[in-house]
Amino acid sequence: MELRRDDAGQGPIVTGFAGRGFRVRDDVFPGGLLLSPVRALAWTGAPSPDELTLAVLGDLLDVEPRPEFLLLGTGAGLRQPPRAFVRELEAKGIGVEVMDSRAAARAWGVLRAEERWIVAALLPL
Repeated sequence: MELRRDDAGQGPIVTGFAGRGFRVRDDVFPGGLLLSPVRALAWTGAPSPDELTLAVLGDLLDVEPRPEFLLLGTGAGLRQPPRAFVRELEAKGIGVEVMDSRAAARAWGVLRAEERWIVAALLPL
């Protein structure tokens, strides 16, 4: 599947899917994907939704200003993350929006077009 949009000035945008992974412009991320307004990183060793912790996000949350929320794609289907994970993010003043990874990838593009300052963690499809 190929998604098309004008992504000038909005940072990395998911433009399609490749197997269980994601395409960002000409780069393919065969596993999970971490997105900030300024970069896209392969999420090597992405855990299952049940194993999510702040540590597995690396430095994703270390952007200035602080992101409004984490857009969490939980793979092929919607799965709720551990409550402790959500509480840790909320304690930092960061909300969490959870959806399947395809929906999260599409939402990322819409929200970045609105210039929302967010981050995303997309588990493989």
